[in-house]
Amino acid sequence: MQRLSFAAAAVIGLLAAISPAFAEGGKMPRIISLSGHGEVRATPDIAYVTSGVVTQGATAAEALAANTKAMTDLFAALKDSGIEDRDVQTSNFSVQPRYNFSNNQAPKMVGYDVSNNVTVTLRKVDTLGALLDRMVQSGSNQISGISFDVSKPDDAMDEARKLATEDATRKAKVYAKAMSIELGNVMQVSEGSAAQPPMPMVRSTMMKVDAAPPVPMAAGEQTLAVDVNVIWEIKQP
Repeated sequence: MQRLSFAAAAVIGLLAAISPAFAEGGKMPRIISLSGHGEVRATPDIAYVTSGVVTQGATAAEALAANTKAMTDLFAALKDSGIEDRDVQTSNFSVQPRYNFSNNQAPKMVGYDVSNNVTVTLRKVDTLGALLDRMVQSGSNQISGISFDVSKPDDAMDEARKLATEDATRKAKVYAKAMSIELGNVMQVSEGSAAQPPMPMVRSTMMKVDAAPPVPMAAGEQTLAVDVNVIWEIKQP
């Protein structure tokens, strides 16, 4: 559906552009419109980790005090691991009552849960496993997401654009040969965003881990993709 809308928008834009010429000459130029797809795989060089602490207490103040202490230890561990302040951002904080729903009785409040999470930007992906281990050992018992990205995608995206243009041109030549027509000048080129596959992600909650070797992690590769639509004029016979 997205590619159909993309192509339709390109044709509408072209018709608007050529309408003056049509009004003057009285003859709409014949066109051929094709889309092309290009993608490049790149190795991620940056990772994002969302980690934090969930604590419980009989009162909200008790749960908050325990959480504050644990988060202070987590911030210290991040700093000791070489993570800069600019790369740590609070992403969630909540205080919620906890209820007991057992024995088919009316819910009874038995305490409070406090959750505090930060998103950490890691600029050395090869240290991710060691960082996860350090987080857990410092008191983190909640890791809600790990994702990877390419920090400087411009070169890869430009290569994808070239491949997408070549793909559209190849298709146009196939159609032109099959219909015994000759391609004229390019009348319009437009770019649409291509959806990227989901980035690798790891989720876990309420962990309690003893000392262990660094967590094995794999960043894999990420696909950077571009779609283009190209419109050619068909030469008059």
